[in-house]
Amino acid sequence: LECIPLDENLQQMQQGMVMRKVKSRSWKKQRYFMLQDDCMTIWYKSRKTGNAKSACECHLPAEGHSPHLPTQAWTPMPPDSCFGHRTRPMVSLVVPASALAFPLNPKADKNRDGRMNFKEVQHLLKMMNVDMDEHHAFRLFQMADKSESGTLEGEEFVLFYKALTQRDEVLSVFQEFSEDGKKLTLLEFVDFLQQEQMEGEGVEELAMELIAKYEPSETAKARHVLSIDGFLAYLCSPDGCIFNPTHKTLFQDMSQPLCHYFISSSHNTYLIEDQLRGQSSIEGYIRALKRGCRCLEVDCWDGPNGEPIVYHGHTFTSKIPFREVISTLEKYAFQASEYPVVLSLENHCSMEQQDVMAQQLKGILGEQLLTTTIDGRVPARMPSPEELKGKILLKGKRLGSLEDALSGEPEEKSKPSLSKELSDCIVYCKSVSFHSFQHSQSHYRLYEMSSFAEAKARKLIREAGNEFVRHNAWQLTRIYPSGMRTDSSNYNPQEMWNVGCQMVALNFQTAGAEMDLYDGLFNQNGSCGYVLKPGFLRDVETPFSPESLPQSNPLYLAIQVISGQQLPKVVNSKEGSIVDPLVRVEIHGVPADTSKQETKYIDNNGFNPQWGETLRFRVQVPELALLRFKVEDYDKTSRNDFVGQFTLPLSSVKRGYRHIHLLSKDGTAIPPASLFVHVQITELSESD
Repeated sequence: LECIPLDENLQQMQQGMVMRKVKSRSWKKQRYFMLQDDCMTIWYKSRKTGNAKSACECHLPAEGHSPHLPTQAWTPMPPDSCFGHRTRPMVSLVVPASALAFPLNPKADKNRDGRMNFKEVQHLLKMMNVDMDEHHAFRLFQMADKSESGTLEGEEFVLFYKALTQRDEVLSVFQEFSEDGKKLTLLEFVDFLQQEQMEGEGVEELAMELIAKYEPSETAKARHVLSIDGFLAYLCSPDGCIFNPTHKTLFQDMSQPLCHYFISSSHNTYLIEDQLRGQSSIEGYIRALKRGCRCLEVDCWDGPNGEPIVYHGHTFTSKIPFREVISTLEKYAFQASEYPVVLSLENHCSMEQQDVMAQQLKGILGEQLLTTTIDGRVPARMPSPEELKGKILLKGKRLGSLEDALSGEPEEKSKPSLSKELSDCIVYCKSVSFHSFQHSQSHYRLYEMSSFAEAKARKLIREAGNEFVRHNAWQLTRIYPSGMRTDSSNYNPQEMWNVGCQMVALNFQTAGAEMDLYDGLFNQNGSCGYVLKPGFLRDVETPFSPESLPQSNPLYLAIQVISGQQLPKVVNSKEGSIVDPLVRVEIHGVPADTSKQETKYIDNNGFNPQWGETLRFRVQVPELALLRFKVEDYDKTSRNDFVGQFTLPLSSVKRGYRHIHLLSKDGTAIPPASLFVHVQITELSESD
């Protein structure tokens, strides 16, 4: 913030300059880029046509964070010389470090003298999404103008910014527990952690740990006291986040059968656009695997020169070699999670190319590919994620049964349409046709599984919800989007999770509320791609269905939406426009729990809006509930615009005063945008 004088590199970036666009170790190309007036948008020039191409919105790395640079070994580049494409995390741009010294728009300093008069400060506030009362802004300006020169420079601007960003609502909480209003003693901080944050055992040790971690003053640290700066740093940190930090790590039992887990699953993983003309790319697999996805789909067809290809059959989508997909899987399968990957094969190949598929799977994946049961015996139950660590399982059709194969019995005598070599690679995920739940119970084995289009699944939920729950307690089920979703849109995954469906496959390339829920569920448990289902969804004798609630303890949830901090402007909004933010809080769960409430909107303040409203919910089945916070820009004449969101399991919510760090539409962080809330959760008795 001290770098108010316009940096010559920033000037050069606004005039246009050559930067390196980096996708991988080998893909580094120079392009001509031009930074736009908002210091957030970049136009680039096509080398082929020389024409300006559409803009991309970029972001600078927050302090202490690195941009999404490729992880492969390459020429080291300092993080402060790089920034990333907000909607394409695989891309980074590399520029001179000094060009990024001051991220605020340099055009606020109209006369380029390195000082800011009050009119220029007003212009800067507009750019920062603040429509502040002129008299209040002028009072802050005068307070900071220690030299009484009528302008701010250097430390004076820092003083102005600190006054601007002072968090009165946090100060109020601080002073409620501080006897002298200036510091929290160790005992006062312990009281706060116990009474408001509802921290349990070992709270005194926790208090000392947090002081050591977040108090900036060495003197205060030595005395085990917390200043207002340290208190705010704690509240803005992962320890003060609404998401329970222990749930960010692997904390669930991973030794139960596969069918007892929700499994992160992707539909038509190779597509990165629509279903008819979109591009097929191994990038789809890389992105899904890096998000912790554990069930991928591949559509295989006969290709030229005896090589199978992958694409969406009978469409104009592009094609990629099957070999490339498997090589990508071998490389990235276990980077984000060590737990098993299921590769769902849609096999449309001839016998000859099926043999080629089997050879490539075995040759490339080697020991990673599971080709027999883990103990060489017929399974009495499905193996666990723990037992299958580092293994890739194939889902598809199989000749005969595992029992026959393991006992050496001859398989089907009729002429098969399936390659025996490929068939033998199908172990725990044999695809079978579904007739009825009763038929599955009497005719199918636990290692067999069925897939349902979303409409069929909804029909079964309506007509036989309890049977569906019981079925999913012993056998795997995969759900996939309707073929009518040619735009790669998604269905609501929550209704499928409500009956225990494990592999609820979505189009990962399509951002929106559905993927927000998906990320919200799977961001827990170390983002490993497996989430243990509630006990009543793992019991084959369960009486549960989404309409008949289990014997669980309902909760009363009260969320006070206090304030927002530095909310971003709406993408492509008019110059000078400022958001009118409101907060919508949504519960996603069983039908009886699904609801939403919202605050009033605040006129023209995206910088530090204050709501102070409490929204109340009753949740009957908290084990299945997801909590979603969505910030919108109110518009009385048209649909509200999206500003940011955050979704998490209700079971992962921390009580007390918490910050919610907002995400963009595509799920990437947009620091420092956040909400400040107070959460109260109370267990209700049957009489309540």
